Amino acid sequence: MKNFYRLVILFLITCNTQAQAIYETIDSYKLDDKRELKIQLPRNYDPEADRTYPLVIVLDGDYLFEPVAGNIDYQAYWEDIPDCIVVGVKQATSRTDDFFYAEETNLPINEGADFYEFMGAELIPFIEENYKASPFRVIVGHDMSANYINYYLFKDEPMFRAYISLSPDLAPQMVERLQQRLSILEQETFYYMATADADLKVLRNSIIECDAKLKSIENGKLHYKFDNFEDANHYSLVGRGIPKALNEIFALYKPINGKEYNEKVLTYEGSPYDYLMKKYEDIEYFYGFEKKLIENDIRAIAAACKKRDDLESLEKLARLVKKEFPKSMLSAYYMGMFHEKEGNLRKALLRYKAGLLLEPSQYIDKEMMLEKMYDIQDAMKD
Repeated sequence: MKNFYRLVILFLITCNTQAQAIYETIDSYKLDDKRELKIQLPRNYDPEADRTYPLVIVLDGDYLFEPVAGNIDYQAYWEDIPDCIVVGVKQATSRTDDFFYAEETNLPINEGADFYEFMGAELIPFIEENYKASPFRVIVGHDMSANYINYYLFKDEPMFRAYISLSPDLAPQMVERLQQRLSILEQETFYYMATADADLKVLRNSIIECDAKLKSIENGKLHYKFDNFEDANHYSLVGRGIPKALNEIFALYKPINGKEYNEKVLTYEGSPYDYLMKKYEDIEYFYGFEKKLIENDIRAIAAACKKRDDLESLEKLARLVKKEFPKSMLSAYYMGMFHEKEGNLRKALLRYKAGLLLEPSQYIDKEMMLEKMYDIQDAMKD
């Protein structure tokens, strides 16, 4: 088991070194100071391309940036979440001032108010001007910074769509304010919070109280998830909370798995093809960018079409695949599958033969195409 964890850690480190890391310094008028940033760009990031990427802002970037960036790069590698731009704000010498709030109002004042303005007026515009960031933004914090991220929810139009709050050191009145604000949100918002059995007791009690209040909220626009980890403390819960939070935030983006296939695709009121179109439309709506059709989802929808004997959907899927992957064996394979299913074996054979000249995909190669050809030829003899 120890060797397994070592391999996972090694892979995370390898992923992180292969992603593009950049160090920037921003000269802030609001703070009357300079701030150092750590920026991780996605693999194969192309500044000239039209594609944009979700923006993940990490407070306490001195120690929190690497676990967030590593997890994002690892999960994006397996297409479980989208590629993201990750920006860590270094605050080792300024965090007490940056997260300062008034004892009377429990709201940011002085340096805390300056940092609040810095984020919206300088940092985010700087990133959007220089990098391909989408409007979907995530903010991450731990203890003091996890409390601070909540203040961005209180804007009329919050800057962030997702909040990762790891063992927050909640300010007085924050629980009530959060419950009230999250109850009336009109924009789809993701909120993740975590504590642990060995978390700091003074923090844990408030967090448990906060969870009870947030769980009672009835607002379809709020997507709330809470974790109370066992055998973890104030620091180790960070390593467990980050991947769980990312899974929740980008749940819709994930490839269709067995659970989704059985519980949603097969039971969908419309056709399997309609389900696929809605899934990708929802992804674009939620995350602000268009997801490229992936082979895993094509296979799942094709299987559903065959199971439900839905020829119309299978034909639409085949034409979509041909449009999206004209040079891939995928286009020939699924068009051949459609003709085979409709009983036109001659056309199916021609499609499979044509596929031999195309490029193999993740799951489909020449051996599979030849096997389909032989099966069709045998069927034509009968």
